[in-house]
Amino acid sequence: MKRIWIIIFFSVLFVAFIIVWNKSYWSGLEESYVSVEKEKPHSYLPIDRGVFSGSERGLRYEEMPYDEAHQRSLETYYDNRAYDGAPPSIPHPVKEERSMGSVTCLQCHKSGGFVSKFDAYAPITPHPEMINCRQCHVTKNTEALFVKTEFIKKEHASVGNNNALPGSPPVVPHHIQMRENCLSCHAGPAAPAEIRVTHPQRENCMQCHVLKMQEVTDREMNTTKFSLP
Repeated sequence: MKRIWIIIFFSVLFVAFIIVWNKSYWSGLEESYVSVEKEKPHSYLPIDRGVFSGSERGLRYEEMPYDEAHQRSLETYYDNRAYDGAPPSIPHPVKEERSMGSVTCLQCHKSGGFVSKFDAYAPITPHPEMINCRQCHVTKNTEALFVKTEFIKKEHASVGNNNALPGSPPVVPHHIQMRENCLSCHAGPAAPAEIRVTHPQRENCMQCHVLKMQEVTDREMNTTKFSLP
């Protein structure tokens, strides 16, 4: 009987040794490898996010041939807006009038391309992440519903003579909120010919092209002097 207890005791010790050794071995194996951290997505400034997100298309735009028969012009570009800086209206019938756009609009306007149905190149949206398209973009579906007003469109930004110094890159003459992706309007076959950039492969646009500073009116400073009692 005593011999049996001795055998059981040593068997338990042997099993415990195997368990401890196995755990120690595998934990040591894990420590011998350096864990590789997952690459974090680059965080861009809001002002740069749009152009960098579409920058991979820059070289493709440079190689694209331009169809002279389907050129867009600045005249049609501005005529499709209620005022300078307004969201462009939808100049064609939409598939579902009550829809919010979403994938239906992005089928053509996410990456652009020629749409044979409308015999035109689809302009690329600068903000494909905003899928409620119809929240801002309305259709041109009436000519007589609205009462004529005396609203006058503000003069749009001029093209040319827009350089800070002779020979310097032209400044950006408009606000870029919701228009951070410069390539969507300035590159590719759908870009208006007058503002199509010659170097879409240079993705960091705002490295050279800066926003136009607003005019500041000088104001007289308050020079009132106060004396301590």
